[in-house]
Amino acid sequence: MSIGWAIVSTGRHSDQKMAPAISASQDAVLSAVCSRDLNRARSFADRHGALAAYDSFEALLQDPSVDVVYIASPNSLHSQQAVMAAQAGKHVLCEKPMALTIGECELMIQACSYYNVQLGVGFHLRQHPGVRQLRNLAQEGLFGSIALIQSQWGYGARGLIKPRPRQLLSQWWEDPAMVGAGAWMGSGIHCLDLMRYVLGEDVVEVTAITDASDDEPLENLVAVLLRFENNTLGMITASRRIPDSRNDLTVYGSLGRGAMNDGLFTDLQGQLEVVSETRQIKEDYGPPDPLAMYIRQVESFNRAVTTSSLPDATGMDGLKGVAATLAILESSTTGQRVSLLT
Repeated sequence: MSIGWAIVSTGRHSDQKMAPAISASQDAVLSAVCSRDLNRARSFADRHGALAAYDSFEALLQDPSVDVVYIASPNSLHSQQAVMAAQAGKHVLCEKPMALTIGECELMIQACSYYNVQLGVGFHLRQHPGVRQLRNLAQEGLFGSIALIQSQWGYGARGLIKPRPRQLLSQWWEDPAMVGAGAWMGSGIHCLDLMRYVLGEDVVEVTAITDASDDEPLENLVAVLLRFENNTLGMITASRRIPDSRNDLTVYGSLGRGAMNDGLFTDLQGQLEVVSETRQIKEDYGPPDPLAMYIRQVESFNRAVTTSSLPDATGMDGLKGVAATLAILESSTTGQRVSLLT
């Protein structure tokens, strides 16, 4: 039996990635879509073969064909909508960031637990086979004691000092109250999640600096230093103004190095490179597939729903990401190191 998915928000990510991925996934059907503008919802439904279109989130939750609600609305709405979905007996896959406060994350986790529905977070890069292999090798101890982990994700257009304003449908990304942060929310939080995933450790301390200002409160460039539980240090750069960025993830240990090189963050491509005492690996991924990681994300969440197993990225993973994000924002504002230990 196919699992019915509903999409909340008809923005670019839903249109270009998640709706096609749901349609291409095994045992999934796009049952419904919701937008504040009913004509926009109907147009989206027609493009992607959704069975119903709504301009009311409450009405969507009453649709018996909907089993999973995928939330891609403005970040400030995630918590409220997830709790409402859980109360309606719907499973929830929420886009990153999970919410804007730790309290909101806790409400989402508690509601989904109480109503016995799954809660996952859209960290799709966990589906990259190179990332999974890098994680397995790190967990096996191939790299020895890991001293440093680095990641960078930048993009932009040549010749521009700052990014162009986003298209109308995505303008909420320019509202600090709705998005929470700029480049960090767009890409940096993915880098952080990959580090947590590969290391199997949580962040305990951060220091951050950004190019935000009174005139431009949402940063276009952020550099973060992190300390993890076992004293591994981390470095993250995220930006919307680095058009020729080399986007990668690298682990340095006492016995070797492992890296997912350029292309990691785009269309299931890139190269895994491992140099160690016992193994040498060079494995290329491609040709580029813009939907593969999203299809795997949908199918993985379906398995969690049908088997009552944990999603690949849980609500607690989402909460940990939000906690680190808040510490990063505090550090960038105060100029001080911020501890996450209580």
